[in-house]
Amino acid sequence: MPYTSFNFNSFKTEKGRRFRFGTIGEKKVIVVMTGLGMLNSGVTTQLLLTLFDVEGIVHFGIAGNADPALHIGDVTVPRYWAHTGLWNWQRYGDGPEKELALESNGDYTRKYGALNFSDYSVGGDKPAAGNLLNSVWYQPEEVFRAGGTPESRGHEFWVPVDDRYYQLSRKLEAMTRQFLRSRLGVTAIDMETAAVALVALQQRTPFIAIRSLSDLAGGGSARAAQARAFAALASQNAVAVAIRFITLLS
Repeated sequence: MPYTSFNFNSFKTEKGRRFRFGTIGEKKVIVVMTGLGMLNSGVTTQLLLTLFDVEGIVHFGIAGNADPALHIGDVTVPRYWAHTGLWNWQRYGDGPEKELALESNGDYTRKYGALNFSDYSVGGDKPAAGNLLNSVWYQPEEVFRAGGTPESRGHEFWVPVDDRYYQLSRKLEAMTRQFLRSRLGVTAIDMETAAVALVALQQRTPFIAIRSLSDLAGGGSARAAQARAFAALASQNAVAVAIRFITLLS
């Protein structure tokens, strides 16, 4: 990667977050650590957009790997992000064709594939009959867009990154978990980006995320320490690509 100058010489502390001001190449930037998990990343992103006049968001870090074709240290720039932690449990005994509770009110949907727990039963060759957990359906998030009608909700599951940012990221290509992968085509899994994406969507702010993979898809047992062993490598790769991407915005 070509050498890129960067300098950070001041900061502002607000609500437990430290916002650092500086430049990367010729671009003015504000850097803030989101913290771990959806709550922290969502709060930090909203605080950033409330306090400052921000042109766009470049979110970066490490991620788990759900794609067997990818390797440790690979840097991913997904086109869409989704929060897969919002579920609706289907009543025991109901089949996938049966309407969910509150579905007719528009609160829930069967659009996104059901996770049938009996498909993953252990202790036998055949799925357990009558699994009491039944199934869950992935649910989109409620979205209240800035500038829209107050309390008028929309729903979003796959949140797209900014199209211009995504096309710009393709110039970086020369820089060298089983159910989610098979049903939804997932490549990278992390705990923060979906919240950043949803806040950016609601606030109509351009957004992109750069995540470097710290483990192999399906890694377990002997590979359980992969993320710990390769986090530093993955972090360095994510930072390098993020810095290079920001210089393209200049």
